[in-house]
Amino acid sequence: MKTLFKNFSQNPKNDILSGLTVALALVPEAVAFAFIAGIDPLVGLYGAFIMGIITAVFGGRPGMISGATGAMAVVMIHMIQKGNEVGDSLVAPVENLGLHWLFITLLIVGVIQISAGVFKLGKFVRLIPHSVMMGFVNGLAIVIFLSQLSLFKKSTVDGTSWINGTELYTMLALVGATMLIMYYLPKLTTKVPAALVAIVTVALITIIGNLEVSTVGSFILDGGGEGISGGLPVFQGQIFELLYTLEGHWNLILSTAFLLAAVGLIESLMTLNLVDEVTQTRGSGNRECLAQGGANFLNGLFGGMGGCAMIGQSIINVNSGGRGRLSGIVAAVSLLVFILFGSGVIEQIPIAALVGVMFMVVIGTFAWSSLRILHKIPKSDAFVLITVSAITVWQDLAIAVIVGVIISALVFAWKNATMIRARKRVKKDGTKVYEIWGPLFFGSIQNFNSKFDFKKDPKKIEIDFIESRVSDHSGIESLESLIQKYSNLNKKVILTHLSPECKMLLLKANPAFKNNIEDSVDDPRYYVVTDLIDREI
Repeated sequence: MKTLFKNFSQNPKNDILSGLTVALALVPEAVAFAFIAGIDPLVGLYGAFIMGIITAVFGGRPGMISGATGAMAVVMIHMIQKGNEVGDSLVAPVENLGLHWLFITLLIVGVIQISAGVFKLGKFVRLIPHSVMMGFVNGLAIVIFLSQLSLFKKSTVDGTSWINGTELYTMLALVGATMLIMYYLPKLTTKVPAALVAIVTVALITIIGNLEVSTVGSFILDGGGEGISGGLPVFQGQIFELLYTLEGHWNLILSTAFLLAAVGLIESLMTLNLVDEVTQTRGSGNRECLAQGGANFLNGLFGGMGGCAMIGQSIINVNSGGRGRLSGIVAAVSLLVFILFGSGVIEQIPIAALVGVMFMVVIGTFAWSSLRILHKIPKSDAFVLITVSAITVWQDLAIAVIVGVIISALVFAWKNATMIRARKRVKKDGTKVYEIWGPLFFGSIQNFNSKFDFKKDPKKIEIDFIESRVSDHSGIESLESLIQKYSNLNKKVILTHLSPECKMLLLKANPAFKNNIEDSVDDPRYYVVTDLIDREI
C-alpha cells in the first residue's frame, strides 16, 4: 500500500484546487470528443472519469491527467459507423451497435496496453530524440489552438458559421479577461490556481451581467446532446451477447484496437516525458502502460469511450500546483459529481472561460526556444523538428512521433555508416593489419568491405577491432563473407581485440569463428580493476 500511494500528495490544498480546475476543463473536451466519435456525450464523460481515476491511483506519473482524447476519437469513427450500419442491416436490428463494438474493442486495447507494460516497453519513450519532443509539443500547441477555434462557431440551419458582431466581441473580451487573470494573478499570489479563479470570475461576470454567451450547456445542446446529467457507469454485459455480429469484421476490430493502443500509449508516454521535464522528476513508463491498459479495459466493461493521457489538462494541473496523485483523483471524482449532481452549475460555465484557459496552455506548451535555436542546431534536427510539428497538425500526434523517430534513426544510421575507417599497416612478419574504427552494422558494411584488397593482400591478414565492435547480424554476415573470400584465395584472417560481447555474438552465430578469433593478444582495456587486483594477490 505504501508503494501504491507513493507521492499521493505533498500539498493537499494545491492538489484539490488544481483537480477542480482540471475537472471543469475536462467537461467540454470530453463532450466534444464524444461528438467527434459520433457517440453520446455521457459516454465521453464516463470515459474521462474511468481513465482519470484509474491512472491517477495506479499510473506511473503523479499529477498527470488522463481522459477521453481527440486523437483516439478520430480512430474510432470508421469502426463505429460501420458497426451502426451492420446493426441496422440485421434481421433483428441492433441500435447503436457501433458503440457496443467500441466497448469490445476497448477490451482488446486494454489487453494490448497491459502487455506493453508487462514486457516493459514503456522504457522506449526515453529513446525519443529531443528534436522530436520539441516538434511534438509545438505541433500539439498548434492543434490545441486550432481545436479551440471551432468554439467560435455556432449552429445554423445550413450547418455552422463563425460568430460575429456583438457576440464575437463579447466572447473575445471574456477570453481576454480569462487570460489576463491567469497571467497576472500568479504575480500576486500562488495560493489558489489562477485557472480556477479565472473560470469562476468570468462565469460570475456572465451570470451577474446576464450576458448571452455560449455555455457548456448550450454547447452540448448545439451538438445534439441532452445534457450531462446521468447516473453511475453501468456494466455492459450485453457486449458479450453481441460477439456474433463481429463475424467477418474481426479484421476491422483488431486493426482499430492495435491503432488505438498505439496512439494511446505514444501520447501517454510522450505526456509523461513532458511532465517529467516540467516537474524535474521521473515517472514510470511501464507502470503507466499498465494503468492505461487497465483503464481502457474497464471503459469497455462499463461503457466509457476510452482514452489516454491529456497533455493540455496535465499542463493545467501541474502549473496549478497539482503534483500528487490526489489532484488526478479529485479531478476524476469531481467530474463524476458533476455528472450526478452538478450538471446545472457546470452547464452555466461560459465556453469563453475554458477557451481562455486553453489559450494559456497553448502559450505555455509551445517551445518558443525552438524558434531561437532553429538555425543553430544541425540541419537534420531542424528538419525533424519542423516535420514532426507539421505532421502533428496535419495527421496525428502518434504518427508524427513515429515518423520523427524513424527520420532521426535513419540520420543516425547514415552518419555512423560513413564513420567507419580502416588504418592499414604491415608487420615485420608480413602480416597486413587493418585497424578498424567505428561500428560495424547494417549501414556500414558496404564501406567496411571496400577497405580490403583481397587479391593484393598477403597470406595473413589481421583485423583489429580495438576501436570497433560488431553490432548486428549484418555485421556478422559481412565478416563471414570476408573470411570466405580470403579463404578462397588461401589466405588466413585473424580477428583481434574483440570485446567479450563481440566474441560471444560471433561464436553464437557461427562456432566456426573460433578458428579466426585470436585469444592470445592481451588488451588491458578489457580488464576491470578487480581482475588486476586478483592477479597481484
